[in-house]
Amino acid sequence: MPNPECTGQGELDLGVIDCGRLGRRVVEGRFDGGSMTSDAGVMLLSATDRRLGLIEAAARCIADPRNPLLITHAVRDMLRQRVYALAQGWEDLNDHKTLRCDVAMQTAVGVDREVASAPTLCRLESWADRATAVRLHAVLVEQFIASFKQPPEELVLDFDATDNPLHGQQEGRFFHGYYDCYCYLPLYVFCGQQLLCAYLRSSRIDGALHAAAILKLLVRRLRQQWPEVRIIFRADSGFCRRRIMNWCERAGVGYVIGLARNPRLEQQVEYAQLALQDQYERSGAKQRWVSEFSYAAKTWTHERRVITRLEWGSQGGNPRFVVTNLDHRPEDLYDELYCQRGEAENRIKEAQIGLFATRTSCHYFVANQLRVLLAALAYVLIERLRALALCGTELATAQIDTLRIRLLKLGAVVTRNTRRIRLYFASNWPSAATFAHAMRVLNSA
Repeated sequence: MPNPECTGQGELDLGVIDCGRLGRRVVEGRFDGGSMTSDAGVMLLSATDRRLGLIEAAARCIADPRNPLLITHAVRDMLRQRVYALAQGWEDLNDHKTLRCDVAMQTAVGVDREVASAPTLCRLESWADRATAVRLHAVLVEQFIASFKQPPEELVLDFDATDNPLHGQQEGRFFHGYYDCYCYLPLYVFCGQQLLCAYLRSSRIDGALHAAAILKLLVRRLRQQWPEVRIIFRADSGFCRRRIMNWCERAGVGYVIGLARNPRLEQQVEYAQLALQDQYERSGAKQRWVSEFSYAAKTWTHERRVITRLEWGSQGGNPRFVVTNLDHRPEDLYDELYCQRGEAENRIKEAQIGLFATRTSCHYFVANQLRVLLAALAYVLIERLRALALCGTELATAQIDTLRIRLLKLGAVVTRNTRRIRLYFASNWPSAATFAHAMRVLNSA
């Protein structure tokens, strides 16, 4: 018996929809067009995934407790369905109630039947445990390593923590005073635009908790692959911890970390601040100065190099401090290296807002960690799509929302028979040339 959800019957039979008039003609709409899709761009995601082997690798990380003789939907297919849907903008599991019947989604997943239902995908989340999260993080790191054709000379690892607001009674839920809400406190690690870690944590912790351990694991694996690579740890003042700096110095890892202001630091730059204030009052132009000095907090075993950036303008002074073990010029270190840390914050927003990493509404913590990692896999697909297939096009640096509108949310009529599946795209689609170029690049390897 055909599924009424897939045939326009039942609750999807909305009848004739009045869309107004055009002259003497009545404009009507019906949801009975047959095999049509609004997500034909999912074929780009499928091609990118198969080029990378990303979901194949991720599927091997999840232990399947089901009886093999009774399995209809493989873990690999369910992961593809869920990750592709996130990239397409379908953040809710309930969306799969009807999305499972979309022929384009079925084709992208690699089957010619209905894909998994929302309850089946929900059960997939319940299979996750901490070991699953460790294995999936290893997949992210291996994908990062595989993206390099030649050994890199230098890698800058950006560590940053952010809030993941909660609105239920999730396991590990606590109130965070700084963010003024109940939340999780995930830790993200990026290298350039590539994601290496999306580690979910309770918010009842120090913001730098486990950062040192994750840094050690990453450095060990990266140096195992590239023994000569220079690695730099970059983070804001929330990660300025003695343990991290001591380990970086012992392991030969560079660091550039924000240093929270305090009376001792402000005393070091007091006269420079007064000089800038005097120059501003005389000239009326905003004053800026970058310099350095040696400093040791009470818990440090020795003095370290501190870069200071001082400004004085209409709103007064605004001193900033950065501690480092690098020997770059102060101006270059602050402007060209440390300030580029803000790019990681943009990437976090893309993962959290654009790919719905904040949808951590499961009761169990490990299931929510899996949701964050599914969003991370979707991020890797989008980032690799840009790097591999869109380089040199107008969408090479587009963020996920723009990519969806211009490339992924593509309407098409789909026909399927024993010999061919054909997608009929709109004749006057503005992004047709870009889409065709991307598919040729992805299929050329």
